[in-house]
Amino acid sequence: MVVNRSEALAPLRSAVAREAAVVAVLTVLVAVSSGMWDLPGRITDWSRSAVGPLDDVVLLLAASHLFMAVFGSRRARELKAQYARRVQAEDELRARARTDPLTGLLNRAGLAEELRSAVEGAAGGGSPPAVVMLDLDRFKEVNDTLGHAVGDALLCAVAERLTGELRRDDVLARLGGDEFVLVLRDADPDTVEHTTRRVLAALRRPFEVDGLALEVDGSLGVATSGTGPTELLRAADVAMYAAKADRSGVVVHSPDLDRHDPAQLGLFGDLRRGIRDGELRVHYQPKATLADGRVIGVEALVRWDHPQRGLLPPSEFIGVAETTGLIRTLTDVVLGRALGDCRRWRAEGAALSVAVNLSARVLLDTALPDRISGLLAEHGLPADCLELEVTESAAMQDPGQALDVLQRLRALGITLSVDDYGTGHASLSYLSRLPVSTLKIDRSFVSTMEVDGTDQVIVRSTIELAHALGLRVVAEGVETRGTWERLVALGCDEAQGYWLGRPGPAEDVLARVAAIEASTSGGVVLSAGA
Repeated sequence: MVVNRSEALAPLRSAVAREAAVVAVLTVLVAVSSGMWDLPGRITDWSRSAVGPLDDVVLLLAASHLFMAVFGSRRARELKAQYARRVQAEDELRARARTDPLTGLLNRAGLAEELRSAVEGAAGGGSPPAVVMLDLDRFKEVNDTLGHAVGDALLCAVAERLTGELRRDDVLARLGGDEFVLVLRDADPDTVEHTTRRVLAALRRPFEVDGLALEVDGSLGVATSGTGPTELLRAADVAMYAAKADRSGVVVHSPDLDRHDPAQLGLFGDLRRGIRDGELRVHYQPKATLADGRVIGVEALVRWDHPQRGLLPPSEFIGVAETTGLIRTLTDVVLGRALGDCRRWRAEGAALSVAVNLSARVLLDTALPDRISGLLAEHGLPADCLELEVTESAAMQDPGQALDVLQRLRALGITLSVDDYGTGHASLSYLSRLPVSTLKIDRSFVSTMEVDGTDQVIVRSTIELAHALGLRVVAEGVETRGTWERLVALGCDEAQGYWLGRPGPAEDVLARVAAIEASTSGGVVLSAGA
């Protein structure tokens, strides 16, 4: 909060007033003493007998006092001005510490103070606050297309419009990027619903920026209960990412979003910190051609080296990443690591490709092709060294947008494949319209085909139909020699599974590739590579 300058100067004025009072009292005492004991006469007698004429002494003292008064007055004015400047500088520093320099809204630190105050006020008998986390949709497209200057101007326009939609006691802050937070004090459910609906409608009106009419949208996550400020912000963050995933505009946090597990929010915080601190590990599983047993690529599989829980498989944290929106950052990390490792293998003479899985949320990110193009250029790699795997359900979540992103990726020269085929509801006729070149049969059919005749029929018919559509076929879950040999007989193109090798770290890949190729002859595995 900014300190009033007159209030800040009050202590200085009080000190001056006290000293003036002391001077007045001392002057009165001298006057009384002079009258009672005839001090002038005594001083005159003393000066004649000891120090000379008194008028010379008086003149010197008067001149000295006059000089001290003149210079003292000037120094007092300088001190007063210096004090005022210091108070102003402290006000500015205090404001900067709490304020976002771009929009003039509160920043994270200022928001923390206001939210803490609101929570403490509720604990004292007031109504609990509601926290609304707001993230702009399509803002990155504006930034990438029109430049950061226009993006910054748009953020300022958004801040101004949102401010106009709030009550006097409500708080608006910008956390950074295109994320805003609203703290609604004493907000009942009807007020929260009315405010979020009004805010969303305000965002959807075009913004006039530099002569351009820019359109954005927003995703709002609402939290109305929590044990403290941190928990409220986390809950609102989870709800906001759920709103993004569902494209529903506004989602109010509920325990269902945490998968009925109170530890999910804590795990979300751990995962965000783990990504930032480099705790993700990428392991690779070999993929070989059934015709000659040659290893042509690897699939990148992420692990999390959790400080307390050890090395976690993706099943332990991918769901949290999907729910909270961390999946995009996580995927970018995996892509960067995978391409870096691929570059090192190629430098050592191994022309391997690397496959990375894309979730539905990442697949629907229209900025994905540009990010991947930049990563390929950064690592100096051709596009055909990268394969991106998408599931049927991801491709069907928003078929139009998925098709657009996939076509742009394919135009870069990237290989695309459908992962876990058979576990979703898409038909081969639908998938054939996607710009994919490979179909991966889910391991649930492949691993049991030796003992389950139905699964063997499914695998055979899938291979035949895929080949008729011009697609290559990869069988996942090859765990025995018999399965490998049966797939050779069925004309499957490629295979991966524990029979060839389990996922392992990047530094072991080349040795594992050499061992697998040494143990194969004409497509028949002589010994397990696992």
